[in-house]
Amino acid sequence: MLPEIIDQSRSGSAMPSPSLVTLTHVVYGLHSLSLVIGAFGAATIIGAFLFGWPSIIAVIINYVKRGEVAGTWLESHFRWQIRTFWYAALWALLVVVVSVPLTLVLIGFAIWSIGLFALGIWATYRIVRGWLALNDRKALQP
Repeated sequence: MLPEIIDQSRSGSAMPSPSLVTLTHVVYGLHSLSLVIGAFGAATIIGAFLFGWPSIIAVIINYVKRGEVAGTWLESHFRWQIRTFWYAALWALLVVVVSVPLTLVLIGFAIWSIGLFALGIWATYRIVRGWLALNDRKALQP
């Protein structure tokens, strides 16, 4: 089920400061930078997203500033960004756990490749969808 995008003017949330809106754009930009590095570099998209310094910095910012966005419509964006990162890590771990033993019969290489490619598409979708909602000043409802 896709998350619903809520118009922040009807959500009853407090208005965040413009600097927090800008910071949220920066966090989406850092995640996007990791995705681009993965797409055009030697790493996989999901590998760069999980282990690249831009995404790691973005998640740290999310945790450090999470209290400041509490009660605002930006809280949903911080939750969205944090969940995107940790769900990607969980699914990547699952792909590795399943594919590594199966490399003995060669199917593991296909599972690994397809799984990590699908995760890269999923992470890209989540970052683009969230950033578009932020541009429209809308909250994300998971």
